[in-house]
Amino acid sequence: MNPDKSVSWRDAIRIYSHSRVIVMLFLGFSAGLPFLLVFSTLSAWLADLDVTRTAIGFFGWIGLTYSIKVLWAPVVDRLVLPWGKRLGQRRSWILLGQCGIALGLVGMALTDPVENLPVVALLALLVAFSSATQDVAVDAYRIEAVITDYQGAMSATYVFGYKVALLVAGAGALFIADFGGWTLAYLSMAACMAVGMVTVLLIAEPERELPEAIFGKTDSRVLDLQRWFVAAVINPFTDFFHRNGRFALVILLFIAVFRLSDITMGIMANPFYLDLGFSKSEIASVAKVFGFFMSVAGSFLCGVLVVRWGVYKPLMLGAILVAATNVLFAVMAGFGPDIRALMVVISADNISGGIAATAFVAYLSGLTNRAYTATQYALFSSLMTLPGKFFSGFSGMLVDAGGYTEFFLIAAAVGIPAIVLVPVIARQERKRLGRA
Repeated sequence: MNPDKSVSWRDAIRIYSHSRVIVMLFLGFSAGLPFLLVFSTLSAWLADLDVTRTAIGFFGWIGLTYSIKVLWAPVVDRLVLPWGKRLGQRRSWILLGQCGIALGLVGMALTDPVENLPVVALLALLVAFSSATQDVAVDAYRIEAVITDYQGAMSATYVFGYKVALLVAGAGALFIADFGGWTLAYLSMAACMAVGMVTVLLIAEPERELPEAIFGKTDSRVLDLQRWFVAAVINPFTDFFHRNGRFALVILLFIAVFRLSDITMGIMANPFYLDLGFSKSEIASVAKVFGFFMSVAGSFLCGVLVVRWGVYKPLMLGAILVAATNVLFAVMAGFGPDIRALMVVISADNISGGIAATAFVAYLSGLTNRAYTATQYALFSSLMTLPGKFFSGFSGMLVDAGGYTEFFLIAAAVGIPAIVLVPVIARQERKRLGRA
């Protein structure tokens, strides 16, 4: 998105009143709810049961499911489910993913991790797979539902809903677990998926642009498998490289490293708080509830900044702040259970995360061709999380070997490449617009 300084601050803020922008609040909630339940909330549950930190770290690899969703995104992008003719292709896939999430969470709630840790892992994998499938369809809906100028606001409300879900799945689950046990916590989270299901049944399917070459005239009612494969799998990737040339590789590298810093440290956050001596209720109150409001502030501020300034300045700001806040975590490792220090670090971490996430979603949305929305965005979002999820699997080993201070300093250092690449990406975009 290009900056438009002719837009007043009042008009920029008014964009949040658009009906489809508001809908993204609820779809964002549905997308965000399962994430912590197979990530940091799950790690808190396992840590509470004295599972080794190394084993908890390996559970981070379940998150790789989000990073390889591009493998089945072409199916989500092209295949119409049996009930899709009535609901619409996007809505039917979203609903299918939501059902899988709810079933997986119920199964986790009814399984004892001490006696059946592999079963918990498999059920968490079902939740992650269903969640990733839902994400593919929700991302496609978000991009197709409104014009490009609204994508910053769509991203902001999506992130807001996502953050509300993180609050529920983080603080909410911890509060419930503290007073009623982990089984009740996960059953409650499964029930919360009804928010997304009801939303899907109420919204309208967006209009979708389809390339003529894929759905041209044919003498057969059955689409040739080879033709389908080319259209659904090959064309989205060749289109991206055709539009961006060799610089596409730089863009993909940037996407791969932008979230590396915060994803790498994420799974160790709750074990870190617990090891410092904070109770689950304190973690819920400060790290989750207080952090939620800080994150929302960062997200909504970024949504307005994208409208006013374009996407690249907020991207740079977010990249710098995310790396810097990992240094603050390293400093806090020497404080012990100090609530004031926790509030300061959580404020910085969540504001920076809100800015970075919103700007990055807006940037990725602008890269897609709407003829291949689901597949191309799945490629970008998969690549966005793959390196961080892979390295997060070793995070427990790093903590066991060197401690939290060294771990967070490493997490800060891996954020430097993103800071370096933002100006490169911005300069190339200015050149492209200058030639247009």
